[in-house]
Amino acid sequence: MPEVTLDPDTANSWHILSENGRNVRRGDRAQDLPDTPQRFNPAVIVLGRERLSSGRHYWEVEVGDKTEWTLGVCDESVSRKGGIRLSPKNGFWTVWLRGGDYEARTSPPTLLTPRAPPRTVGLFLDYEAGRFSVYNVDDRSLLFTFSGASFPPTLRPYFSPGLNEGGKNAGDLRILPVTGWV
Repeated sequence: MPEVTLDPDTANSWHILSENGRNVRRGDRAQDLPDTPQRFNPAVIVLGRERLSSGRHYWEVEVGDKTEWTLGVCDESVSRKGGIRLSPKNGFWTVWLRGGDYEARTSPPTLLTPRAPPRTVGLFLDYEAGRFSVYNVDDRSLLFTFSGASFPPTLRPYFSPGLNEGGKNAGDLRILPVTGWV
């Protein structure tokens, strides 16, 4: 699989993306961007450019010491306007950190208890098997697996760096280069 990069056309106007399309953070104010059908608004989300419709795919994201983030995959055709409820039945397979808690966004949410806070998160999609797994790369532990999924025709990598929290969560989510996986 080619390296995952961020799709600026889907980025909420509060997002600041790096020129190489591998870093995203929440800015201090919204940018003046057109509110196109592809752009998430008001949800602070950006998708990867890659469209995943078969096979196995793996990517890693450095979350560092961020206090909020959400990572996963979503149905390419999800609504991008208005409120969004993260769950597989709504086309989102995601894990987040909020308020010090790690959760898989299932219905109801599943509380996760990592051995150590991940600084790098690995995401593995096995499309045909209906599995999406999230790992703590630092200690090589599994955080959660969504299994038995009947995925929609096309999935996209999903990223949200969370709110800025007055600068406490100002760091980037950074997509890392991956070699020699699986």
